[in-house]
Amino acid sequence: MRFDVITLFPELFEPLLSSGITRRAYSSGLVEVHLWNPRDWAEGNYRRVDDRPFGGGPGMVMLAEPLARCLAAIRAERGEPEDAQAPLVLFSPIGETLNHAAVERWSASAGAVLLCGRYEGIDQRFIDAHVDMQMSLGDFVLSGGEIAAMALLDAVARLQPGVLNDEGSHQLDSFNPALDGLLDCPHYTRPEEWAGRPVPAPLMSGHHAQIERWRRDQRLVITAKHRPDLIDAAREAGRLVPADEAVLAKLG
Repeated sequence: MRFDVITLFPELFEPLLSSGITRRAYSSGLVEVHLWNPRDWAEGNYRRVDDRPFGGGPGMVMLAEPLARCLAAIRAERGEPEDAQAPLVLFSPIGETLNHAAVERWSASAGAVLLCGRYEGIDQRFIDAHVDMQMSLGDFVLSGGEIAAMALLDAVARLQPGVLNDEGSHQLDSFNPALDGLLDCPHYTRPEEWAGRPVPAPLMSGHHAQIERWRRDQRLVITAKHRPDLIDAAREAGRLVPADEAVLAKLG
């Protein structure tokens, strides 16, 4: 899969692409990432990519023309037919919130062109003409779309085969359908006691069924406390068994 990222700050992506476990996805070519700076397609000695907004107001607005030229270069390099072009995704507060289901869809796709806005925004005419969809990390505003783009790339990369040390690791992530959409349980490692706090007895029992039941109970308790909406969704989907409901009933 291939992602082309339009950004005024391509250097921000260098640590992401060269650090951590997910670098395997990028270095192996499982996830190709190409960085494009629209300033390279701007005119004039100063390569200007923004200007004052019509109607007045604070801040600057990204110009449509450098973005259009940059996008044309990306389309030409990708060489896709017009009826099968990768979608252009703009990271914006008005977009669909990025969640696990969306990440899974992207991880099985051929990729996209990711547009990272800056300043007060992007000339709406470019958005109307070229943007296929908008995405958001949540109800807050960042200084640019780069962090959102990196979040998507990282989430997609870790789902690719061979990237994580344990192929089944991501199946135990929070929100994963393998866990019925619940939050993950607590985890412990050596020593068996730390600062007067022992590891929970079921994890030390060696009894696999008991361990799995403890972990399931903890997922239910944590999810009910922090994200009761996920409990409702699991219940509506018929994913909770009587033993689960008994645990939840004790919570009151």
